[in-house]
Amino acid sequence: MNLVEPLGFVAATLTSLAFLPQVVRTIRTRDTAGISLWTYLLFCTGVALWLAYGLLRADLPVIFANGLTLALSGTVLALKIRNG
Repeated sequence: MNLVEPLGFVAATLTSLAFLPQVVRTIRTRDTAGISLWTYLLFCTGVALWLAYGLLRADLPVIFANGLTLALSGTVLALKIRNG
């Protein structure tokens, strides 16, 4: 039994969902004052590159993790850019 891919999916899910509370809070409050624009710009860029890497390697856990993380962190970044 190969547990490598399921392990990757569990890790991907947990690390990606770690952004969910920040996204929910930011959407509800629209408060982005405590969020660093540069941190989220760099982070989203890195995650997008990891997503591209996963796509090129056809690595499903990497694709899943970075696709979900990019969607969540990208939401916070977009709100930061829009709301200042």
